Amino acid sequence: MNAIVTVPPYAPFIKEVAKHPVVSGLRLNTVMPVKEPLEELLKRLQDHGKTVWLDLKARQLRTKGYSVAPFTEVHISHKISVKTPVTAYFGNGREHATVVGVEGSRLLFLEGPQRVIGPGESINIPEPSLVIYGGLTRRDLQYIEAAAKTGIHEYMLSYVENQDDIDGLKKLDDKACIAAKIESIKGMDYVRNSYKNDARLMTARGDLFVEVKRPHNILEAIETIIQNDPEAIAASRILSSLATSLEPECNDITDVGYLISKGYKTFMLGDEVCLRRESVISALNLLEAIFDRYEKKSI
Repeated sequence: MNAIVTVPPYAPFIKEVAKHPVVSGLRLNTVMPVKEPLEELLKRLQDHGKTVWLDLKARQLRTKGYSVAPFTEVHISHKISVKTPVTAYFGNGREHATVVGVEGSRLLFLEGPQRVIGPGESINIPEPSLVIYGGLTRRDLQYIEAAAKTGIHEYMLSYVENQDDIDGLKKLDDKACIAAKIESIKGMDYVRNSYKNDARLMTARGDLFVEVKRPHNILEAIETIIQNDPEAIAASRILSSLATSLEPECNDITDVGYLISKGYKTFMLGDEVCLRRESVISALNLLEAIFDRYEKKSI
């Protein structure tokens, strides 16, 4: 059992995290701002001796610029079409607003969350009629080019929904080792009907939980993914209580236990838990303790 850790590019504790016995890889969230050329950044991360995973955003919808409440429009990262009115979700599904019109990448709202929406926030529109135009972003392509120059071939690919997503990345890097992030109903359809075992699946529960038709459907999704790929990675909402407190909540511990009991052996810690040394080290220590419990079959 092992963990992949999200690394803030300039965190002073990356070396310590990389040395933790359960850490097998470092994930770079490619929307994070960086100050040096991408090649230099990737070489620096490689120096820690762990697999470096580049998390490409692809068709994931993210906000562009700021929108100040009360606002009626939001600009997003891709042009889309969708039947309106439709509900859009912000903040991991905790907030929502009604889209009444779409003009390319400009969404018109009936109302919006009563706060400032900042650039780079994820937005979910779980509607079958949604069509997202375009795949890999310009920033994704820049990272793929830098990866080729540094010998990195490991990618996490957001919002995989069909075989073309996998094939498109492999055309750019024929050695690509892809973790296909399953984050939507269409992604689940891909897993059930057309998955070819030429990518490693990732249960990306942050967006997937928002996108499933009913909250309890997340259980079926989690189990379907690991049944189709025994090496699938469990990601998002892992030990999330440690992001705000070093005392874990009971449901976080039993959640990891449930995932292990279903066959998951690799876990990815997300952005929030990994922003501080204390929280990420606590999470890794806790994962190690839970792993040991299942390996030894004792409490």
